[in-house]
Amino acid sequence: MIRGEIWLAEFGIPCAGNFVARNGSEIGYSRPVLIVQDDGFNESRIKTIVVLPLTTNLRLLDAPGNVLIKKKESKLKEDSVIIAAQLYTIDRSRLKDKHSKVTKETMEEVEMGMKLVLGIN
Repeated sequence: MIRGEIWLAEFGIPCAGNFVARNGSEIGYSRPVLIVQDDGFNESRIKTIVVLPLTTNLRLLDAPGNVLIKKKESKLKEDSVIIAAQLYTIDRSRLKDKHSKVTKETMEEVEMGMKLVLGIN
């Protein structure tokens, strides 16, 4: 698992306590994610990994920090949006299938988006 790779991750059914969330913003189900954690941590024995989810909802491209990734680059079925505001730390066992690796330019855009969301200058 390398920084900049897109993997399919299994998130399960989104929940709020013991109840299934009906209108929440938390991600769920199987979906592609971009690994954003530094490779020094990726190569360690840490069992978690930091990712950003992708969505095919192109309307979310209007949200600050989000990045468009074309299907040609992602190797997914549709153009997608990398959601910079939804950093997740997940167990590595949730990662199922590797799809592709983003370009250096896309990763730089994602880094700018994360800095914006996190208030890092």
